[in-house]
Amino acid sequence: MPPATGGGLAESELRPRRGRCGPQAARAAGRDVAAEAAARSPKRPARGSRRFEAAGRWALLALVTLLSFATRFHRLAEPPHICWDETHFGKMGSYYINRTFFFDVHPPLGKMLIGLAGYLSGYDGTFLFQKPGDKYEHHSYMGMRGFCAFLGSWLVPFAYLTVLDLSKSLSAALLTAALLTFDTGCLTLSQYILLDPILMFFIMAAMLSMVKYNSCANRPFSAPWWFWLSLTGVSLAGALGVKFVGLFIILQVGLNTIADLWYLFGDLSLSLVTVGKHLTARVLCLIVLPLALYTATFAVHFMVLSKSGPGDGFFSSAFQARLSGNNLHNPSPLCCPPPPTWPTLPRMAHRLLHSHRQPPTRGIGPCQRRSVTTYLHKDYNNLWIIKKHNTNSDPLDPSFPVEFVRHGDIIRLEHKETSRNLHSHYHEAPLTRKHYQVTGYGINGTGDSNDFWRIEVVNRKFGNRIKVLRSRIRLIHLVTGCVLGSSGKVLPKWGWEQLEVTCTPYLKETLNSIWNVEDHINPKLPNISLNVLQPSFPEILLESHMVMIRGNSGLKPKDNEFTSKPWHWPINYQGLRFSGINDTDFRVYLLGNPVVWWLNLLSIALYLLSGSIIAIAIQRGAQLPAEVAGLSQVLLRGGGQVLLGWTLHYFPFFLMGRVLYFHHYFPAMLFSSMLTGILWDTLLRLCAWGLASWPLARGIHVVGILSLLLGTAYSFYLFHPLAYGMVGPLAQDPQSPMAGLRWLDSWDF
Repeated sequence: MPPATGGGLAESELRPRRGRCGPQAARAAGRDVAAEAAARSPKRPARGSRRFEAAGRWALLALVTLLSFATRFHRLAEPPHICWDETHFGKMGSYYINRTFFFDVHPPLGKMLIGLAGYLSGYDGTFLFQKPGDKYEHHSYMGMRGFCAFLGSWLVPFAYLTVLDLSKSLSAALLTAALLTFDTGCLTLSQYILLDPILMFFIMAAMLSMVKYNSCANRPFSAPWWFWLSLTGVSLAGALGVKFVGLFIILQVGLNTIADLWYLFGDLSLSLVTVGKHLTARVLCLIVLPLALYTATFAVHFMVLSKSGPGDGFFSSAFQARLSGNNLHNPSPLCCPPPPTWPTLPRMAHRLLHSHRQPPTRGIGPCQRRSVTTYLHKDYNNLWIIKKHNTNSDPLDPSFPVEFVRHGDIIRLEHKETSRNLHSHYHEAPLTRKHYQVTGYGINGTGDSNDFWRIEVVNRKFGNRIKVLRSRIRLIHLVTGCVLGSSGKVLPKWGWEQLEVTCTPYLKETLNSIWNVEDHINPKLPNISLNVLQPSFPEILLESHMVMIRGNSGLKPKDNEFTSKPWHWPINYQGLRFSGINDTDFRVYLLGNPVVWWLNLLSIALYLLSGSIIAIAIQRGAQLPAEVAGLSQVLLRGGGQVLLGWTLHYFPFFLMGRVLYFHHYFPAMLFSSMLTGILWDTLLRLCAWGLASWPLARGIHVVGILSLLLGTAYSFYLFHPLAYGMVGPLAQDPQSPMAGLRWLDSWDF
């Protein structure tokens, strides 16, 4: 089956538009016959001139767009304090304005756009964004909120145009627009400084562009065809550049493209050269162009964020060396023995090898031992002295020759502050079973053979020098043969809640056993240019993605944190408190309009049932009337396309191990609303056709659509305080504006 191409009804027929961009499936002769038969249908509604019809369509689109903007910008300034995740993304916008480096688990485009909007609207980046509830006072925040509301407002006209192209039905498009306009959840997400409206803007832009270039299939390589194909690629780059969830719309466009190319390959009227041109165009516009734009966003990200900031510790020392203000300046090659500093950083958790003067109360044995942990922050307890394993010579003795540390050398690591050696033995680690304990042991650098470590450079040959920042090394314990690493487990209070360091007998190379030398100072050696050690852009790009992926997978729910599960989302089981907790606060509660959401859920079930019946009937060779055949094509092709979008944006969350929230469902909700519009318009048309002998049959479709539109609008009237804010008694109080509307006990407003 070729991809959904916009083939559908023009109010009630399935007819390609000659001389304009028409459906790709119009190349099929069978559909031409069905279209012509439908065109001759006596039920075809009367039409005025084409010019009048076009003006009416533009006026309707303008009305839908204005209503969307009006609902999104209404009371945008309230409340004048931080709401929910504004504390994160507003702060990140400030970092861009101040050019301060930070770390986030999402790609940078959305935060860059928020920062740009704030900068252009007069925000100076000085607000701290510390916690929800903090008042903005004199700081300019409306530019950032207004930007997100502006993009969120386009979701409605984008969905309207997408459904109109898939179904060729104004009533289906209007119903879809109403569902999204009057949904309190979409409205709430669009009014705050969040990534969600930006992400959904690019998702819907990619969907609309894909449908548009499919509808131009009978004019390949024309200017409109190239425009929509290129715009699809730009939108895909935007979606992925905001969140990795953008991969789902990329997958949908990819599946559509594969089906499209397969259909073209089977068209014997096309030469292989023409098919090759189609393939090349899609590779350029849907692969090369998005990748180039996506990479460019990171180039701008790294160029703007040039100052050291709170995100340094998540990245390698080589990465940190490129940030102005970082203490990694002018390092020199590592030699043995060096002067008394060697801070190190485990590459997995990006934390420093750390020890203390104070002995722990328990966990590591005799009182002369000291705990060894990893720690994010830099202080004097991260400093280590490298010594040869067989000498105690003073490393500051000027008569001692300079000798570089090389791959395979056996060394001792002496903690500068405590004078204990890095030590391991066959005792079990305090938290991780089957791993060996690592401690600080000895007095004034004097210990035993359990203090000896062999240093190995990853992916290097024997004899290579250890280089500051650049060398990735492993430390192998000479006696037990285990590898020094971080287990990633948090120690109890006796370990100051830092991360456990162990020596693992499993020699498999992992990220948590790879270290690097972050800093080294030796007065006997000249300083070297930092530019020699800085990583290249491809290395920075690769490392940033590794850190983001690890950060995403490491997002786990915190104590007392309000999370939800994917099965909660379609049924609107739980909302999410954006602001306020009691009757004196200005309360905003993220919850979908229950009428809209439960109608969408019912529509998915009805579509699966009706679509299966129609598909089986067609497969069995049933001869359907022309009107029913055209409506069936709309339901299967147009509805199937948006159902695929809902599936791809919903079910992958069941496979994710990270913490999940209610707002993750909203991209899928956009597709379910489009499916609802297509389904009910089609079903009502089928009912009107089936009851054609009744006097009032022609009004069934009109009355049905109007009932859905009015019901949706009235439900918005009831639930709009959730989005625009509530003050006063909670819903349990009869005097509350939401009294009687707490239909589920799990709703907490």
